[in-house]
Amino acid sequence: MKFKAFLTEHGVSLLEKRFLPALDKMGKICHLFLTRDHAIFLHNLLNGDGVQCIAQFRKQALFDDYRISSQNEDRIAFAIDVSLLLRAVRSSVSICTEFGNGPTANRLQIKLVKKLPLNCTQPMPFLTFETKGYKSAVVQDVPISKPLSRAEVLELQTALDLAQDLPQTLVQVPDLNQLQNFVERMKHVGDLLNVSISKYGDLHVQISTTLITLGAEFRKLLVIGEQAESPSDDRNLSAQTRSERAISRGDAQRVQVSVKHFSRSLQCHLAKPDCTFYGIASQGSCLTVIFQFFIPGTHQTDKSISLHCRLPVLDPGSN
Repeated sequence: MKFKAFLTEHGVSLLEKRFLPALDKMGKICHLFLTRDHAIFLHNLLNGDGVQCIAQFRKQALFDDYRISSQNEDRIAFAIDVSLLLRAVRSSVSICTEFGNGPTANRLQIKLVKKLPLNCTQPMPFLTFETKGYKSAVVQDVPISKPLSRAEVLELQTALDLAQDLPQTLVQVPDLNQLQNFVERMKHVGDLLNVSISKYGDLHVQISTTLITLGAEFRKLLVIGEQAESPSDDRNLSAQTRSERAISRGDAQRVQVSVKHFSRSLQCHLAKPDCTFYGIASQGSCLTVIFQFFIPGTHQTDKSISLHCRLPVLDPGSN
């Protein structure tokens, strides 16, 4: 089982300034799944508890001279502490900036190794960062779990495949900050959030207690997938009534999720996505949030990067 690659300057920037800070907010531990073509960060895919988060990169988006081999179809997966990984990347960047001049400037190598720590009798696995400057090299070891077995990797791959299913209707939320500010206020009202999404392009979020009901509606959003025309006689109705009627027609779905989970998924704004889409999976099985990234300087989707979250549903939902 071997893995070795060089992080490119662009790859370092993506991880240090955008994706690792976002992933760190999702949870302390994640799985890093390395294949022949991709590096994938996975939160909560095996335990099903909490927000599932999947950040997938084609190897060219992060690495140069990428080499991997294993007896499991060149697939390697292990658990890693995101904060330690972020600290190692930042420290390596700092060293590169301070000492990185000459023909090998900014060459940051990453590889899997086994080492014997102090006061241990068994070698332990590490993800090692080696920063090669002009006259010196600095090595940083990030501890990782024992690499997953063949059966565990298969389980992870199966969970990943299932998590790729897209909702039939997605609506684009143009202002994530507005939604984030609203949810921050909601956190002080209650713990459960009702989310409904219609084929008309309406996103309705509401929190209710015995004393208060607080809601927000985003209307006429861009719809991808199944869509429908909003009935003209719905225009003068309240948001609550419109949502109920759309659900009864089969033109909308509603699910109930944790306010904490919803707020946590919004932390993915740290990855600086260009677009954000919300959708409800078939049978109301989960709330899906998809973050889209453009090729810099264009409005074309960067297919080398993907990021999405799946929020567990606390109520069976209604179709």
